[in-house]
Amino acid sequence: MSTYAIGDIQGCYHAFTALLERLQFDSKQDKLWLVGDLINRGSGSLEVLRWCYQHQQSLKLVLGNHDLHALAVVHQFKPAHRYDTLQAIIDAPDSDELLTWLRYQPLMHAENDYVMVHAGLLPQWSVDEALNYAREVETVLQADDYHDFLANMYGNEPNRWQDDLTGIDRHKIITNAMTRMRICTAQGEMEFEFKGELQDIPNGYTPWFDAPNRQSQTSQIICGHWSALGLLQRNDIYALDTGCLWGGQLTAMCLETHEITQVNHDARDLAI
Repeated sequence: MSTYAIGDIQGCYHAFTALLERLQFDSKQDKLWLVGDLINRGSGSLEVLRWCYQHQQSLKLVLGNHDLHALAVVHQFKPAHRYDTLQAIIDAPDSDELLTWLRYQPLMHAENDYVMVHAGLLPQWSVDEALNYAREVETVLQADDYHDFLANMYGNEPNRWQDDLTGIDRHKIITNAMTRMRICTAQGEMEFEFKGELQDIPNGYTPWFDAPNRQSQTSQIICGHWSALGLLQRNDIYALDTGCLWGGQLTAMCLETHEITQVNHDARDLAI
């Protein structure tokens, strides 16, 4: 039995199935950890979502920003972006079943020695605190009035954590940190426009995982979201988004051995 963490799939169904074949993945005994952004931008978003739903007993996954965006678009709280590939999901006869299942997935997962989150954790948060914050948002997202959250989750403010935040401001900053953050200041102030490489980070900011005195630095965190960062493996961080959608590779890491397996992007996954 092996457990494999896989970086952002983003609807790249052909690359995803090729990676599973290379891993010789056996859903009866192996497990997958998916770091979020299962869907959107690649041509096979519906196929990826259906595969995950059908194999949910073999999966642990966390929501990414594209997954949340899909929920907002489907419920017409946000217009589709030019390069979204969500219409096939919207039109599918099993759309409600698939998207309800997606909505019930967590923002963060912790098991044994690992923590998984799509983007990152603010430096002030311990893992236990972050898990509690994630549960707050999950509770709202799974409630009968979840539409209120989807309608108001967009925006970059507030961009700095305060313990006394309440309501949508509190839920928004938790969601933004866990699904959108790449860089922040030493005080945890987030900046969301930057998507580039390490050497181009604006003055005053640092990768979230290098923020001084980060309270989660003793944990092994698996994440994605930052394709320009590429593969990063060190004692406390395993960043697995290697930009398959953008012509890079789709990456898997075996949790038991840290061995990396990759496949190249597949041109059939490009939405033209």
